[in-house]
Amino acid sequence: MIGLIFGDTDFPKEILKTIKKKKIKYLIIDLSKLNKFKQDRKSYSVSIGQFGKIINIFKENNCKKVLFAGKVNKPNFSKLKLDFKGIYYISRIIKASKLGDAAILKEIIKILAQNKIKTESSLKFNPELSLKKGNYSKFKPNKQDQLDIKKAIKTLNSLREYNFSQGVVVRNKKIVSIEGKGGTKKMLEKSRSKKFRNHGVLVKFPKKKQDLRIDLPTIGLKTLKQSKTAGLNGIVVKTKQHVFLDKAKCINFANKNKMFITVK
Repeated sequence: MIGLIFGDTDFPKEILKTIKKKKIKYLIIDLSKLNKFKQDRKSYSVSIGQFGKIINIFKENNCKKVLFAGKVNKPNFSKLKLDFKGIYYISRIIKASKLGDAAILKEIIKILAQNKIKTESSLKFNPELSLKKGNYSKFKPNKQDQLDIKKAIKTLNSLREYNFSQGVVVRNKKIVSIEGKGGTKKMLEKSRSKKFRNHGVLVKFPKKKQDLRIDLPTIGLKTLKQSKTAGLNGIVVKTKQHVFLDKAKCINFANKNKMFITVK
């Protein structure tokens, strides 16, 4: 039995599809905004503050392993539903929240571990969604792209440990935009340029000292399309440290639009 702690994005759907295909026993703790998994009879819609309920669900179902997938937004603590254990743990969560979303997830993992529940890698059942080093499109980064990629990686490496940024856009060796709380979509919208077309790169790497079991940078067809609209030349991710959705469609789109997909 595996416990699936699901938030938003399409990644959880891919995991669920694989688990059902392999006939693995599961239950879902649905933390998505609109309770995306409410139709599944093995799904439980629970507040992130109801730790007692969450832990009881796992124990009642003899579930000793969990994985996290999808985006879980920082809760509004003043409106959060709390049970007895939630009240006990909430001060730790609030303290962690000041360091960013990744710190909240790390604290939840610690709480689960204290209750003898182990956290598995989010890619445990879908290793094919993480690509090895190489170039996956017909087109490769040119000399200017290589300089932009180098600048982007250096920028991400310089961010503090719990910064929520996993992405940066660099054009002509200048930082155009760094991912904020609005995510990749808003960053790419800010990066649009009428002057420069087919210039610049999007680099998405995990946060510094990130727990690689959770919250990996995710790329999909929407990201490719948004990058094209922003006038970028291509996308770079880190080998085995990302989630790549709709791989065939992304590669096809990149080839048609003379963009590159590179894994460092």
